[in-house]
Amino acid sequence: MTCPESASGLGSCHPGGHPLRTSSGHASRFLPDGSPKCRLIAWEVTRSCNLACKHCRAEAHPEPYPGELSTDEAKALIDTFPEVGSPIVIFTGGDPMMRPDVYELAAYARDKGLRCVMSPNGTLITPENARRIREAGFQRCSISIDGANAASHDNFRGVPGAFAASMRGIECLKAEGVEFQINTTVTKSNLHSFRDIFRLCERVGAAAWHIFLLVPMGRAADLQEEVITAREYEDVLHWFYDFRKTTSMHLKATCAPHYYRIMRQRASEDGLAVNMDNFGMDAMTRGCLGGTGFCFISHTGQLQPCGYLTLDCGNVRSTPFPKLWKETPWFLKFRDQSAYEGKCGVCEFHKVCGGCRARAYSMTGDPMSQEPLCLYQPQKK
Repeated sequence: MTCPESASGLGSCHPGGHPLRTSSGHASRFLPDGSPKCRLIAWEVTRSCNLACKHCRAEAHPEPYPGELSTDEAKALIDTFPEVGSPIVIFTGGDPMMRPDVYELAAYARDKGLRCVMSPNGTLITPENARRIREAGFQRCSISIDGANAASHDNFRGVPGAFAASMRGIECLKAEGVEFQINTTVTKSNLHSFRDIFRLCERVGAAAWHIFLLVPMGRAADLQEEVITAREYEDVLHWFYDFRKTTSMHLKATCAPHYYRIMRQRASEDGLAVNMDNFGMDAMTRGCLGGTGFCFISHTGQLQPCGYLTLDCGNVRSTPFPKLWKETPWFLKFRDQSAYEGKCGVCEFHKVCGGCRARAYSMTGDPMSQEPLCLYQPQKK
């Protein structure tokens, strides 16, 4: 599967400006009751997938999963999305293309005025279904490429031929004029080849390149040897800050909330204001959006702060989604800095970072504990 939390990825390069910007030009971030607007929804429309990726949070397999929302249930859920703002809907999985009605659902959401994007692995894209992707109104696809060549990518994705199939899928999208981005998960094995992966992104004509810091959940829990250290984490994000100056391609760090602290530290050193002119949408978003501007809905309707953070936040089958978004206790905690423990609770960069709640949960057992892979010491502490 591809990573669904392209929250500021598939979601943040939106043409037409900030998703919370009103017609008057002022950003309205809150609903009438004071709850934050939902900016992005990652919706696992199916958990089935034809690959066996080493880092898959869902440990997905090709066979159908029981309990998926029916077409009617899915449309009823879409009907509620505008009640929490105007969220970008990320159709993810598994591989969303393994759900036959995915095009019907996207068209239905599009007709509600919602921006729809999709996160397939690329191997199932053909000329015919690339046309259907365009006709359904998907405005972008993200394709995960974790190595600069077939050997390294296929090893990570668990299926020989995956790299070649994804490249063919990309060509099909290009032929239909469907915008696409490349997502890359950062591991010890591919750190050395990042420049080569970027050159691949340039060569195939990607609109953006997004790097994802590995969260050890699902199959990734067995990849501890691939998890980079706190020092490497810091170093790769400083490298990323510098590297983004060398290209006009949109670059984005995801599941890497520290970047938004580093960006401000480095911008201050460079004498730059952190605004849209200098940093685009990165200046308008936060590191960890789970429960604050983003959420994940599973194939069975289970609500979570993000796909990696398997907290029970209610089910849309039994409680209306807008009620869950506004009232579920975990989400209310994530919106309150005083509920955070350790240095995250006192950090002056909390509002732009927040630490990865899924990484805290996977490595400490407590989603409110301090980010375990952060070297920064807050001034207040």
